[in-house]
Order: sequence, then structure tokens, then C-alpha cells
Amino acid sequence: MRQSSIKRDTAETKIQIELNVDGTGVSEIDTKVGFLNHMLTLFAKHGRFDLKVICDGDIDVDAHHTTEDVGIALGQAFKNAVGDKKGITRYGFFILPMDETMILTAIDVSGRDYLGYGLKIPSPSVGTFDTELVQEFFLGFVRNFPITLHIDQLAGTNTHHIIEGTFKSFARSLNQALTIQEEYKDEIPSTKGVL
Repeated sequence: MRQSSIKRDTAETKIQIELNVDGTGVSEIDTKVGFLNHMLTLFAKHGRFDLKVICDGDIDVDAHHTTEDVGIALGQAFKNAVGDKKGITRYGFFILPMDETMILTAIDVSGRDYLGYGLKIPSPSVGTFDTELVQEFFLGFVRNFPITLHIDQLAGTNTHHIIEGTFKSFARSLNQALTIQEEYKDEIPSTKGVL
């Protein structure tokens, strides 16, 4: 089983993460940021990742440090759980429709961090959640689990739908990319022999 535990303590956040990549989508999420809780819960469900995220952050300031640091710690958890990447599919993509919204995500578990961020979010906030933090979350993730991640908004006008569709599409793309291909389980999916 590809599992990891992360503890990340800074002056701004204290985070504990437990991850099972080969799970069933069970989650326990408490970041003290309601919208982020919602996104991580559906991320776990749609990726079929068992995920526990507990964060105590400086939300009296705002949700920036909590959102960014959870992205960082979650990226570290995936990096540790996946290890040498033997047998993974490596590539994953998904187009997710959600009402008027359609989001495409594409992933290469390449060992190189890149975020192509193509969301056009119409509102500056969802409830009290600052929507510019979505990009900060994904930057934190890809910098700590070095993958190439492209996010493109093909359609959408509702801010909640755009962000929710993104997390669902990301989860399904990541699940696909990390799926072990049984016939290649002892191989690194690269001519270089390393990812």
C-alpha cells in the first residue's frame, strides 16, 4: 500500500496529513476553512484516496497560509507515498462537466514541477474564501510533488462550480496517473529510467 504521514509545523500553520493513495475515498478533513474542507473531501472521494487532513492555522489573519500550506503538505504526502514511481501510468487527464462548467486537467508525473493555470474565476470570493487561493494551493502541491499539471477552463460562469469542477477533475486525473499498470509494475515509465 502506498501510504504516508506528514507533519508540518510553522509559525503560521500546524498540519497533520495521513494519505493512502490506494484507498476508497474515505476522508477526515478539518482545516478550519469550510470551503477548503469541502474541496479536499470531494478530492479524496473522486480520487479514491483515503485522506486525513488536520490543520490549525492563522485563519484570524485570513485563509492564505492554511490553503497554501495544506497544498504544500499534501504534495509532500503524495511524493512520499508514491516513492520511486515504479509501474505508475504516469499520465492522466480528465474533462469534467458540472452544469454550465467544464474543466480539463492533464497531469504528467514527470519529476518536474509546472503549473499551467487557465481558470477564469469570475468572483473574488466564495463565501469568505478568497478565490485567488486556488492557484496558491496548486502551486504548493506541484512544487512539493513535482508534476506537470495543466488546468484549463473550457466553460463556466459559476465560481463555485468552476473551483469544485477543478478539484474533481484534478482528483480523477491524479488517480489515473498514479494507477499501477500490473504488467509494468517493476518498470519506471521513462526511457531515462528515473522520474
